[in-house]
Amino acid sequence: MTHLLHLDASARPGLAGKDEHGSHSRNLSQRFISQWLARRPQDGVTYRDIGQNPPSFVSHDWIASAFTPEERQQPWMKDALAESDRLVDELLAADVLVIGTPLYNFGMPAALKAWIDQVVRLNRTVGLDDSNPLDPYVPMLADRERHAVILTARGGVGFGPGGAMAHMNHLEPNLATALGFIGITRIHQIAIEGQEVGGELLANSVAEALRQVDALVAELQSTIAAPRPRVSQRQAEAS
Repeated sequence: MTHLLHLDASARPGLAGKDEHGSHSRNLSQRFISQWLARRPQDGVTYRDIGQNPPSFVSHDWIASAFTPEERQQPWMKDALAESDRLVDELLAADVLVIGTPLYNFGMPAALKAWIDQVVRLNRTVGLDDSNPLDPYVPMLADRERHAVILTARGGVGFGPGGAMAHMNHLEPNLATALGFIGITRIHQIAIEGQEVGGELLANSVAEALRQVDALVAELQSTIAAPRPRVSQRQAEAS
């Protein structure tokens, strides 16, 4: 069974087109998940609405605990890392990470940055090779094939690759850097643009993004093969 971890980072709780001031990025992520489950209902999904329930920011206690070897951690250190452990465990269990997020002031929402800071963690998602001081970091999530799907909504236009504003987009590049650092390098990106412009430009962008989401679901499901049903000994002999 393939497992998906679904994150929504928008501060808007509703859905665009349905709720006043609804979120376009939530629309995209929900479309992805619903299309996936329509084709593969046996697959599992873990959902976290970090836009409405943001992870804690990294603190002094967190840093002291994360950089203390586990065998030397005091009880309060384990408590300080409990939230991080839960978030890391969810990420480790996922074959596909689905992130719905807006572009806020050229970067990611604070809630999504807080999640990144909680899961990029020494000896949980990134190792350290003392024998290679010039390049010591070892991505621990490169142990098997994993995919990240980044579904974004932007108020302006031209923030995509090759666009006039691309150099000011620090959302997808930063996410790709952080995820690649821990070993998730198969990254897929789809975006809606023109939310502040509205009208036909936005409508066309939404329609194209939804089309791309449906196509990406089909592509990934053809790549990530569904597990074959087990064949009993009796069935095998009968065949």
